Formats: sequence, structure tokens, C-alpha cells
Amino acid sequence: MDYDIRDINLAEKGLFRMQWAAKEMPVLDLIEARFKKERPFDGIRMAATMHVTSETANLMRVLLAGGAEVALSASNPLSTQDDIAAALVSHYEMPVFAIKGEDTATYNQHLNAVLDIKPHITMDDGMDLVATLHNKRSELLDNVRGGTEETTTGVIRLRAMAAQGALKFPIIAVNDAMTKHFFDNRYGTGQSTIDGIVRGTNILLAGKNFVVGGYGWCSRGIASRAQGMGANVIVTEIDPLRALEAVMDGYRVMPMAEAAQVGHVFCTATGDINVIDMHHIDQMNDGAILSNSGHFDVEVNVRDLAANAVKHQRVREFLDEYTLDDGRRIYVVGEGRLVNLAAAEGHPSAVMDMSFANQALAAEYILKHGDELVGNVYDMPEAIDREIARLKLDAMGIKIDTLTDEQEAYLNAWEHGTI
Repeated sequence: MDYDIRDINLAEKGLFRMQWAAKEMPVLDLIEARFKKERPFDGIRMAATMHVTSETANLMRVLLAGGAEVALSASNPLSTQDDIAAALVSHYEMPVFAIKGEDTATYNQHLNAVLDIKPHITMDDGMDLVATLHNKRSELLDNVRGGTEETTTGVIRLRAMAAQGALKFPIIAVNDAMTKHFFDNRYGTGQSTIDGIVRGTNILLAGKNFVVGGYGWCSRGIASRAQGMGANVIVTEIDPLRALEAVMDGYRVMPMAEAAQVGHVFCTATGDINVIDMHHIDQMNDGAILSNSGHFDVEVNVRDLAANAVKHQRVREFLDEYTLDDGRRIYVVGEGRLVNLAAAEGHPSAVMDMSFANQALAAEYILKHGDELVGNVYDMPEAIDREIARLKLDAMGIKIDTLTDEQEAYLNAWEHGTI
């Protein structure tokens, strides 16, 4: 078995962390039990490019239990947990190609390494795997039945690709499932982003002006958790409906150019490029802290910041200080990459339980219905979404009401009005 990881001797530590995460992932356990009996992935090869974390490792064990042959690479050079990579190689005999801090050349080599498996199904976290498959390994496209995508950024890219007629196989937008973006994006990203910023800086958020770029589901979570820590939250937006929602949620809303002048801590989560650009940084106060929770390291223009700095030094493990020619110091957490994974451990296991349940069931759906689908981006089937929510509630010991026959009939009739 081929693999490329930092240190196989970290495997025992990784296994313990996998097991700890599994305690908060009961829905995956229920799916694993069914997969062991039904073996839906027998003979199926999967190439996965995802954050190599303890939660991802538990998804991998579920896919293996279903009979899949899986190869895994990192979807971000800083998101790999090296002990988890070692545990998957050592205890599950899975080919893993991921090293925390790998350079761009190695990252691309690893993408190609998982494609060497000649996959029937892809699992992507940002669309780099699908892009590599189409641009550089197109000879493998005939084997592929479909794929899944778990990030907002990836879905945006895939929809653009599909609109141009360039997407050659169907993709299920796992990111858009209600049990994913309502919970993972809002609660998971919210908590883990604040965790990454605090770990990276050890600052007190209470009393700080905390600027959130965007007001999608991830940004909603970040804003909520920052406010909960006592920060004064400012939201920047381009969408009038989302901006209005942020106002109604109690936040100040203004353009980034204005927020730059008063903000102490900044975090972007939009999926777009240069949300914080050099002309914004030029307006910032000494000591401003910049971070990003969007998938790619393009939302904060760190490259221009570095080019304009007269001095650059690493002042903490995940914190870089850039000194400008006027003496102002600007700090960047996690190199402008996903701060919750670059400087912390990513989402809590409890929310990833639902996200990865979506991944597993979406892959199964592709096998059953792939012949009915074309090269496009598809929503997660609502029936699967609701089943995952039901399983999560059952695992939490929470009961809900069901409709009576009378109520069901009333909702399906039009004749009834005021009695």
C-alpha cells in the first residue's frame, strides 16, 4: 500500500482521538451498522479530498464498513492532523496522502495520488479534486459515476463549471443539505472559528470590534459566537437581503472600507477573493488581527500584505506579524487559511456527525440513481436530509410529535377555513 504521511508512529494517538470523536457521532454508527450488513460499496473505489481530522476518519471507517476501497488526501495544506493520517494507514490500511504544512507541489502530488485509484466516486471539500480530475486526469472520467461536495466554495465552483457545460459527471451538493448548512456551517463553523482565533492569538474578544465578512450561514454562526463572547459585531455584505437580516439580528452593517477603520478583529467567510484587500488594510489600526474561515486562502490578500510589509515574523505558532512602513503592525492568523483548522481542530464532532452522514448517504444515492443523473450539481434529496435529522434526534433521546390522521387530512385539503 502506498501512502505519504508525516509519521506512522503517531497512529496510537490518532486512534484514541478517532474513538473520542466517535462518541459524539451516533448517526454515523447507525449508518455503519447498516452498511456492514448491506455492503453497498462492494467493488467501489472512492477518491476523497477532505480535511484529515478525527471526524473525517470516522466517515472513512463507515465507508470501509460498506465495502468501499478509499484513498484520502488533504483538502487544505494546513488542515491535516498527522496522528489521524497515521491511524488510518496503520489501523485501517487506508492509503492516505496528507502532511500538515505540505507545500503546494506536494499538495498537488497528493491529489493525483488518490486519483491513481481510478475512482468510481469522488468526495471533495473545495472542488480541487474534481478540477484536477477534469483538467489533468481526464482519462479517468469514464470511470466516475458521480461525486459529492461539502463546501460552499466548492459548490459555487461546481455550479459555474456546470453552467459552462464542463462538468462531466453528477455531483450531490452535500453542503446545501439542511442538516449540513443549518448546523455544520452555523454552529460548527461559528464555534470552531472563534476557537481558532482565540488559540492563535489568546486575545480577549469581549469589548473588541469584530468584523465579519459576509452573512451566509458560516458568517451567521461566527457573528453569533463572537457576540456571545462579548464582542461588538460588525457585518459587511454585498447582498441587500442578507445585510438587512444582519441589521435585524442586531449587528452594525457597513462597507468593509468603513469597518476597516474601526475593527480590531476581522474574519471572512464568503467564498470570494480579496474580501479584505490592501486598500482595506491601509485603513486599519495598529494591531488589527485578520483571519479567514472561507475554504481557500484568497479572501484576505496576504500576498499583497507581505509585499508591502517592511518586516515579517512569526510571533506565535499560528500568528504572523507584518510591519508596514508607517510602523503599523497587522496580524494574520493561520496564514489566511481556514482558521478553524489551521489554528484549531475544526468543527465539533457532533455537527460533523450529520455532515458526514450526508456524505455517506449521498454516495450510496449516487450508486443507486447515478444512471438517472447527468453532469450537473444536484441538491441532497429531502428524504435523506430528514432521515438524518430523525436519526440525530433519536440518538439524542429527543421525541417529537407526529400528525394525527385528522391533521394530515386538514393539511391536504383546501376546503377548510374559519370554522
